[in-house]
Order: sequence, then C-alpha cells, then structure tokens
Amino acid sequence: MNPISILAIAIVSEVFGSTMLKKSDGFTNLIPSLGVIIGFALAFYFLALSLKSIPLSLGYGIWAGAGTALTTLIGVIIWGEPFNIITFISLVAIILGVILLNSSSAPENEKEPSNV
Repeated sequence: MNPISILAIAIVSEVFGSTMLKKSDGFTNLIPSLGVIIGFALAFYFLALSLKSIPLSLGYGIWAGAGTALTTLIGVIIWGEPFNIITFISLVAIILGVILLNSSSAPENEKEPSNV
C-alpha cells in the first residue's frame, strides 16, 4: 500500500475517533468510547506507518490539517455547529498551510550538500 493511502486511512481514523469523542458524552457511553480508542489507535498506527516514507512535517501537517478540516465539517453537518466567515477563512488557511508545507518539502527545493 502506498504511503498516501496509509496516510488517508490515518486521517479517516482520526476523524472517526474525534466524532466518537463527541458522541461518547465524556466517556459515559460505552460504544462511542470504544470508537474513540479504536479510532485514535488506528490513526496513530497508520500515521506512524506513513511516516516511514513521508517527511514528518509533511505527514503530520497533512494528517492534522485534513483531520481538523474534516472534523469541523462533520461538526457543521451533523451537529449543526456554526459555519460563518471565520470558519470558512480558518478552513482555507488550513488548506493553504498544508499546500505550503507540501511545496516546501518538494525535492526541487532541497539544498544540495556542499562539498567543502
């Protein structure tokens, strides 16, 4: 399995765990509480696997940014949390941040080692 697919599984698992965190009602509901544990365990496991071949700053940035953005959208869609201009700007900033991290990790931007 390629590292991007593994990272995608980590993101989906983290979003699932976060969603179950809301449904667990402070860990008072058993099934959602188990979902939190399973979701985050899988998220960290697959994130660790993806980091074998993806740089840490890029992998973690994508995982955290995509997870935050998707969790925000789930909050808006499922729980009717407010979606306003500040929410929109924040999501755009997260996406731009991930794009900038990706572009800063591109091979053409890496410095050649000096032979002094």
